[in-house]
Amino acid sequence: MWTFRRMLAISWTLKVSNEEVLRRVNQRRELLHTIKIRKVAYLGHVLRHERYELLQLIMMGKVAGRRGVGGRKKSWLRNIREWTGIASAAELFRLAKDRQEFTKLTANLR
Repeated sequence: MWTFRRMLAISWTLKVSNEEVLRRVNQRRELLHTIKIRKVAYLGHVLRHERYELLQLIMMGKVAGRRGVGGRKKSWLRNIREWTGIASAAELFRLAKDRQEFTKLTANLR
């Protein structure tokens, strides 16, 4: 958003909403794209930090238990694998350990 503000020479002291800035540059806010970026970035954050060990085990499917009644729902991890084009969860987890590589992956989402 700040790049549009610079292009339009809008001072930081002016109270111009983000929606007004987008209207001036004939752009729309792409909600789904924003959600994808944040979801993938959060996954990288969770997989890199040790304090999320339980969450990592759950995502890897290493927690004992039974699935509930009903049809299978599309999983959170499957969404991310489809968006990034990575076939296996193991590859995704390996990429998440390298922050720079994962940032490139996040930047190339569409």
